[in-house]
Amino acid sequence: MQENLTERKKTWNTIFIFLAFVTIISSLFHYAIVNLYPSRMYIGGLMWCPAIAAIVTLKLRGRPISSLHWDWGHWKYIRLSYAVPAVYVTITYLSIWLFALGGLPDQEVIMEWAKELKLIGIGTLTPTFALIIAIILLGTVGVVRAMATTLGEEIGWRGFFIYELRKVFSFTGVSFFSGFIWASWHWPLIVYYGENIYLELITFFIVIISMSFIMTYYAFKSKSLWPAVIFHAVSNVFVQKIFPPLTIKIEGTEHWLGENGIMFAVVTLIFGLYFWRKALKEKL
Repeated sequence: MQENLTERKKTWNTIFIFLAFVTIISSLFHYAIVNLYPSRMYIGGLMWCPAIAAIVTLKLRGRPISSLHWDWGHWKYIRLSYAVPAVYVTITYLSIWLFALGGLPDQEVIMEWAKELKLIGIGTLTPTFALIIAIILLGTVGVVRAMATTLGEEIGWRGFFIYELRKVFSFTGVSFFSGFIWASWHWPLIVYYGENIYLELITFFIVIISMSFIMTYYAFKSKSLWPAVIFHAVSNVFVQKIFPPLTIKIEGTEHWLGENGIMFAVVTLIFGLYFWRKALKEKL
């Protein structure tokens, strides 16, 4: 009994050390994002703060960096970690279009998007063909590029943090607590970039905690951080890069659109509940 109490105390100390370093290092980038120009330039650095904090914590604890679950894992979980976020973002925007909360783009909008991606001037591309090429490029090259920054977060959150939490919490506790911390870590960005701050904080917390249940599930099933890296990158690309240019905002419905929108929160919550029940059923 005494040995178990000692181990739990040691684990909580490790968690505290990690969170302290995440907070201290991240605060420097949060300051830069809010006060220095161009602010978005520092977001990539911010996303690597959890990785740095995890590595520093491991060094202080005398544990190897190789313990961060670097193995690729089963390809099944890699494929699913691409498919699931692509599906839930697609469902989000199909719902937005179906309920007339956002409009479908016309050919002019699609060609403007293609122009931004430098696809104009390649033969005689039709708007439809340009759209297909753009989605393929963003869904492949864009995802790989996004992984360069999501890797920094996932080394910390899903490579280290959830495994420490697993020593003292159930799957539900790990997913909820890590999701709450992960969402809280983003709050300065919501406050700085948000338009309706209170609503966006609520929807963002629902989204991130719901995603945490799914990503924790795949991390534990695969015993790898890579499904989480891919999941995070795909979710970011689809909800930030692919669907927003294809959706025309309609007056009065702006609260339903985007990654902090109500519709995205509703859809991810449904997915999160499904994976929570799935994990409990499998006694994960």
